[in-house]
Amino acid sequence: MSLKIRLSRGGAKKRPFYRVVVADSRSPRDGRFIERLGTFDPLKPKDAADRLVLDAEKAKEWIAKGAQATDRVARLLESVGVGKRETRSNPQKAQPKKKAQERAAAAAAAAEAASA
Repeated sequence: MSLKIRLSRGGAKKRPFYRVVVADSRSPRDGRFIERLGTFDPLKPKDAADRLVLDAEKAKEWIAKGAQATDRVARLLESVGVGKRETRSNPQKAQPKKKAQERAAAAAAAAEAASA
């Protein structure tokens, strides 16, 4: 069974409130879960103490058992000091595409010819 530590949405329309839960990866987002680890309220200010309420010891236990945290939960756990999140970086994806590179090279060549 593949376990995930993820957010389960609650609250009213346009007023999100999340529970941090451990669930089977095949179960629905707001459906069945194994254990509730805490809550997250994104509408509160970032410096509010009760924005993220989390049982860090339980989270460490579940990670030791093999539960994988989703990207957002990994960020939240890192802010509490439970784990270290792997930074994602794909610099090739940010590069301009072929036509944009050709246009930039042509513009540079034109600017060089104009200045000479």
